[in-house]
Amino acid sequence: MKEKKFAAIVLSAGIGSRMQSDVPKQYMELNGYPVIYYSLKAFQDSEVSSIILVTGKNDVEYCRTEIVEKYHLDKVHKVIPGGTERYNSVYEGLKAISEADYVLIHDGARPMLNQEILRRSMDAAAEYGACVVGMPVKDTIKVSDENAFCKETPPRSSLWMIQTPQTFSYQLVKGAYECVLEAIENGEEVPQITDDAMMVEYATDTKVKLVQGDYRNIKITTPEDLSVASTYLKNKILL
Repeated sequence: MKEKKFAAIVLSAGIGSRMQSDVPKQYMELNGYPVIYYSLKAFQDSEVSSIILVTGKNDVEYCRTEIVEKYHLDKVHKVIPGGTERYNSVYEGLKAISEADYVLIHDGARPMLNQEILRRSMDAAAEYGACVVGMPVKDTIKVSDENAFCKETPPRSSLWMIQTPQTFSYQLVKGAYECVLEAIENGEEVPQITDDAMMVEYATDTKVKLVQGDYRNIKITTPEDLSVASTYLKNKILL
């Protein structure tokens, strides 16, 4: 039987306004390397056959020379500019994939990705067609009304905080994106979609499997996050 091919899309087009820095968070130094390096290196060392790096239109050459070539990340087959919204950037990445059965979509600002997370994601995608990594929430979650009063308290046992990568059959997720983007272009009312799983949930009948990630698989959003990630790396807790 033909071995299934996995591709990865790594998103690196954000501006990181909450980092209080002129340098986008994905290019800030983290223990001697840019934040984005760690995600790319994880995929480089995995069974993924190709990586598409999606970045800001003004950062394409920088990423190609100062990250991909500098660190010999030869599985990065293309560095392309993204779009105005996250979903535009993902779709550009999907179109840039030349051949794949499955695709992992990952935020480049999550540097603590490891091979165990990748393996679980790839296995689940091959079995179910769609999966996202995440972890059960530790805290009680409150839903507020418009005046910031508690409206309801959903049962904690059913709540997960979602991470990346989010992994799908390539044809499934590409078709879902095309369906939703066409609806948006036609002026149809579409709910606010904040991740790739929502695209699949909205446009298809496929159920998305929840797969265990890691509480340390944090997204670099604030300066405090950078300090936490640095501590993990210095103590070789994850890598």
